Amino acid sequence: MKKTHALVVGNWKLNPITLKEASDLAAGVARKNKKITDAYVAVAPPFPYLSEVGKKISKTPTSLAAQDVYHKNMGAHTGEVSVLQLKDLGVEFVIIGHSERRAMGENDEDVAQKVAMVLKHKLTPIVCIGESKRDDKGDFFNFVQKQIRSLAKTLKPAQMKRVVLAYEPIWAIGTGKTATAEDVKEMQLFIESVLTKIYDRATARNVRLLYGGSVKPHNATELHQDGGMNGFLVGGASLKAEDFTAIINATI
Repeated sequence: MKKTHALVVGNWKLNPITLKEASDLAAGVARKNKKITDAYVAVAPPFPYLSEVGKKISKTPTSLAAQDVYHKNMGAHTGEVSVLQLKDLGVEFVIIGHSERRAMGENDEDVAQKVAMVLKHKLTPIVCIGESKRDDKGDFFNFVQKQIRSLAKTLKPAQMKRVVLAYEPIWAIGTGKTATAEDVKEMQLFIESVLTKIYDRATARNVRLLYGGSVKPHNATELHQDGGMNGFLVGGASLKAEDFTAIINATI
């Protein structure tokens, strides 16, 4: 993917309720973005809808993403989904380490294992990082740095370049609160500085960074133009094809 083109991913989370609603939403996204050439677009529906959504967006610029994955390929792992199963359905991107998954017990080691498996099978991991709250002392920077360093322990520069990092401050997810463009820019520069220290400047510049956290049509342009990131990971606003398309257009 060219970094000159933004990547905008819609994370549907545990929505919608029916297969028909998911199918209609996917068809709407595909229809409204069928001529997109200056941005990369992906949607991540719940696991039961991956096949149907994949059919609706096939042969369009919209790609299929998954919301999670297990770190084993097959075997006695009830309730889990493997990267090979996702790949067979046409999935190209996999969201890993979302704060909602981490809140259920997923840790940095789990995230690293999943990323390794996804990279091994040549899909693109979208790894979520971000602090639970901001403090005047700047300790939240240390929190984000710890997440990046834990991930980087097992990744060579060439592997890291294939990872997408999604900065999602937990306090801004589904709360209506949004980091300012200045906050986002500050974090973009910080993440690149951490990656430069771990690897080198070239590697840092090649890692795509997304912002997520109450991204809406009304703030997407400012966040994109002034925030310095390479796209968005969109939650609630991705459940309306018109709103999602407006956010995509804000990056072009």
